[in-house]
Amino acid sequence: MLWLVVSVVFLLIHLVPGDPIQQMLGEGAAAADIQAARHAYGLDLPIGQQYLKYCKGVLHGDLGQSLRFNENVGRLIAERYPFTLELTLASLFVALALSIPAGVRSARRRNRWDERAISFVSLLGLSFPNFALGPVLILFFAVKLGVLPVSGSGTVAHLVLPAITMGGALAAILTRMVRTSMLEELGQDYIRTARAKGLPERTVVYRHALRNAMIPVLTVIGLQFGALLAGAIVTETIFSWPGIGRLTIQAISNRDYYLVQGCILAIGLTYVAVNFVTDLLYSAFNPRIRQ
Repeated sequence: MLWLVVSVVFLLIHLVPGDPIQQMLGEGAAAADIQAARHAYGLDLPIGQQYLKYCKGVLHGDLGQSLRFNENVGRLIAERYPFTLELTLASLFVALALSIPAGVRSARRRNRWDERAISFVSLLGLSFPNFALGPVLILFFAVKLGVLPVSGSGTVAHLVLPAITMGGALAAILTRMVRTSMLEELGQDYIRTARAKGLPERTVVYRHALRNAMIPVLTVIGLQFGALLAGAIVTETIFSWPGIGRLTIQAISNRDYYLVQGCILAIGLTYVAVNFVTDLLYSAFNPRIRQ
């Protein structure tokens, strides 16, 4: 899959109209300087040779040189990657902290007013995109109330608004998933047996039912992690967060071939790793899979 991602991104970015060397040097650059720069970056080679050269470099850990920043792409990504990982994990924490209690309560209070209120809020969260929610949060919490910074990074306060922006939609999806899974589990025979044995309701719900209900929820989390990384591109741009998403936008704007390819490869690697970890977590929540 990673090979396919690298290949497709390589071919698509070379189909984009425009000359990155011309954009880098400016319209007034001499033809000799343009040709020399093309040769220095290997862009004067046939497309097939460029592709083989790039794949060989990737296998050796060399992602090329950025046309815009004139730095090693691997170093640039290594500097920005921790910020994106921090934001993504914070968003995931927000989503889980909101969705699990809400989903469990919605399942336990079926057809009551609070269940309907949670369903309405979930629908609202699904309908509100990141590029709309982010500016609304900035206007209310940063501009009007002045309790949180508008943009940037460095403190926990800088992380709050971007994490809520990215985690809100995922929380809405997971709330519905938790509710559906919990409704199915609460009707199982082992739940009736646990209640008949006199176990506290909290133990029945959170220790027995929720643990088995988390299997499909983990699947959704693994699949939606890619959506979080995609949402990071928009969210990081809105909040000037110095992560890979914002770096990708800058690379696309400047037609920085090697940097775009490197950023997409880093996102693809993260997505594959998260899916692998999700498979491992199945056995942690369900002993039958471990056996």
